[in-house]
Amino acid sequence: MRHEDDVDDSAALLEQVNQALQGATPLRIQGSNSKAFLGRITAGEVLDTRAHRGIVSYDPTELVITARCGTPLAELAEVLAAAQQMLPCEPPSFGEGATVGGMLACGLSGPRRPWSGSVRDFVLGTRVITGLGKHLRFGGEVMKNVAGYDLSRLMAGSYGALGVVTEVSLKVLPRPRQCLSISLELDAERALDRLSEWGQQPLPISAACHDGSRLHLRLEGGEGSVTAARDRLGGELLDGGYWADLNEHRLSFFDEGQPLWRLSVPHHTPRLSLPGRQLLDWGGAQRWLKSDAEAGFIRQVVSEVGGHVTCYCHGLIDSPFQLLPAALMRYQRNLKQQLDPQGIFNPGRLYAEL
Repeated sequence: MRHEDDVDDSAALLEQVNQALQGATPLRIQGSNSKAFLGRITAGEVLDTRAHRGIVSYDPTELVITARCGTPLAELAEVLAAAQQMLPCEPPSFGEGATVGGMLACGLSGPRRPWSGSVRDFVLGTRVITGLGKHLRFGGEVMKNVAGYDLSRLMAGSYGALGVVTEVSLKVLPRPRQCLSISLELDAERALDRLSEWGQQPLPISAACHDGSRLHLRLEGGEGSVTAARDRLGGELLDGGYWADLNEHRLSFFDEGQPLWRLSVPHHTPRLSLPGRQLLDWGGAQRWLKSDAEAGFIRQVVSEVGGHVTCYCHGLIDSPFQLLPAALMRYQRNLKQQLDPQGIFNPGRLYAEL
């Protein structure tokens, strides 16, 4: 399990943080930088986590793996696959060299998200260098150990604004015994209706995407349940590689020149009247929009159905993440103050106020 490049470089990371604290120097935390297009443009001295890498512990019988932040995500997946296990939330890489730390910091999940959970749901514990210059451990490697559990989960989607995550323990699951993908000729409205109906039934669906003309489904589970579902639903066989291409934005939909927006809406929300092209992911709960429409208009339409919007084009607008109500921003600022009182970690990456 040990890789020849495995190194515990936490001492060097801690030293750089303490030097930054002494000099009040902002730090820009990054691994491979594969998700640099997300969030606001931020400046600072680069704190590169990639030297701090390696699988710290992994016992397949316990369904828990612990890895350092600079560990390549591909290496983690390879180790799990050798034991017929996986990280069910399918975090995207968006480029070669994506790291475990970047996966946690961005908190992005793939096509299986509505059926298995998000990155945050699989975090059991972390080690974090805080803005007080301390290297602390939160949570643990078993579900029963709840000390610091919630604080570890706060790191998911924090974009490095709360500290430097040096290590993370993750719950993993066995790979499905059978996996089959099918494609059905349905328009978007009928597809959303069918998905709502199927959601009330014991069907082994683990991914659902409508590309504008067809509904694509992934069926996973035991051989009997998958075969029975295929016989019931019909459709044409679909290459299973479609889901990785969707997750990594390799489909032709993502190649178009218009800005890319991620819309998160409640389940069973009808198709939204927005200019541009839409691709419905997560059974309709996550929608990708290619549009030149104004950010304010897109946000207004999505907020009216109880959703929120993220801009996936770096630098297009000043606030690419959903704007927060005053009360929530106050909580965010208080949390930032507690963990990073000098504000040196990725300042402004999430919001200008942080």
